[in-house]
Amino acid sequence: MAVDIEKKREKEKRTVTRMIKIYCRGKHGSSEAICPECEELNNYAIHKTENCPFMETKTFCSKCKVHCYSPKMRDKIREVMRYSGPRMLFYMPAEAIRHIFRG
Repeated sequence: MAVDIEKKREKEKRTVTRMIKIYCRGKHGSSEAICPECEELNNYAIHKTENCPFMETKTFCSKCKVHCYSPKMRDKIREVMRYSGPRMLFYMPAEAIRHIFRG
């Protein structure tokens, strides 16, 4: 089965944005909008996803051998993932399970 790379990119961007929103809401008290710091991280993550040369075969960024995020941003996104990952099961269980098993 061929992978539709653009659909995979869009799904990845939606998932990361949701996780950053969950993080921002829990850590920074944001309601609907996200704070400037989290917006910067989200824009960075979206840019990296849009330009990922490994999208066709990639499962999770954390398993990637290249690690294209700068060290500062990598630390921030890891913090977001540690916080938001488990909470995704409560906010959007079907999406969380799909992301885990399909990559």
